Amino acid sequence: MNTDFASNTTVLLGRSMRHILRSPDTIITAAITPIALLLLFVYVLGGAINTGSARYVDYLLPGILLITIASGIAYTALRLFTDVSTGIFERFQSMPITRSALLWGHVLTSLVANLISLVLVVLVALAMGFRSDAGVGAWLAIIGILVLFILALTWLAVIPGLTAKSVDGASGFAYPLIFLPFVSSAFVPTSGMPTPVRWFAEHQPVTSIVNTIRNLYASQPIGDDGWIAVAWCVGILVLAYTLAMRAYRRKIA
Repeated sequence: MNTDFASNTTVLLGRSMRHILRSPDTIITAAITPIALLLLFVYVLGGAINTGSARYVDYLLPGILLITIASGIAYTALRLFTDVSTGIFERFQSMPITRSALLWGHVLTSLVANLISLVLVVLVALAMGFRSDAGVGAWLAIIGILVLFILALTWLAVIPGLTAKSVDGASGFAYPLIFLPFVSSAFVPTSGMPTPVRWFAEHQPVTSIVNTIRNLYASQPIGDDGWIAVAWCVGILVLAYTLAMRAYRRKIA
């Protein structure tokens, strides 16, 4: 790795993290909605949902984790938009630093902030009764999938962060991503859905990712869902990165 790129990215990551540490409400806010949904569905609606022998908190957690990530990446777009709209972005460009480090500083900040939010949600789930006897390998696989998902959505967030004309435009793109888990196997089994809805639910990325995470921490075979989940994450990541870098080149041209 280029030494200048690594050092520049580290400095910019430190800058963004200091902003978050001074104002941790972004992490707290990103975790509040998922935690509220976790409490609502487990304690209010969970008794009416049949998930077989699995405890509902165990069934529900993967979808809540993905909603947490979708909530968090909205702040990535907002932070980048703020740098662009206030002129800080152009000021950095005039300095002798690696150009791509400007984006990677925001991307790595998103990764760290989202991982912290995920830890908060998992701690709440543990307090609510979530348990897993999965081994270290399974948990490393879960972390790997979540990291891939965070990076994929973060690079997706970079695009409106660079191109949006308003604050609402920068952060509003995340709302469809937050609601996507509701039309998947995240909250209820897809078997009870109407046929068109079931087809969509079973062929969108959230379902395979949710099923993979759920089976990993339940020590169950993941089947084809594992490869499909990784393929979705990598595919979205490659496409989003390509489009983000294209938008970035246009921005600095």
